[in-house]
Amino acid sequence: MKRNQGFTLIELMIVVAIIGILAAVALPAYQSYTNKSKFVEVVTATTPLKGQVALCALNTTTSGAPTACGDGAVGPGYTVKNQGANGKVASINVAATGVITATSSADLGGKTYILTPTVAGGAVNWAISGTCQADGYC
Repeated sequence: MKRNQGFTLIELMIVVAIIGILAAVALPAYQSYTNKSKFVEVVTATTPLKGQVALCALNTTTSGAPTACGDGAVGPGYTVKNQGANGKVASINVAATGVITATSSADLGGKTYILTPTVAGGAVNWAISGTCQADGYC
């Protein structure tokens, strides 16, 4: 009686091919996922400035886009100030119209995350744009 001694060469080659195909599909998806999770740092870094610009906009604008809420704007309870590099954030700048532009570091491709405020009915609404949208980062 003949005893089985293990796997044949063809069986091993099929397993290696299947693993290769799975790796070829999974690796790009994993890299995209990790970049998206790193970009969250850029999005989160804008949160304090959103609050400051919103306070400025509500104090200085009755409707439409703010006109005096850029870097250096100071008022009751708010001080708007540009921010420099920190971690995955290359810079965050605030225009006079209150538009916040955050730029990611070079390892994330220098993608931008832009928040544009408008005041309507006593509330500040934020429109999101920037190069981060093409890759689904924001």
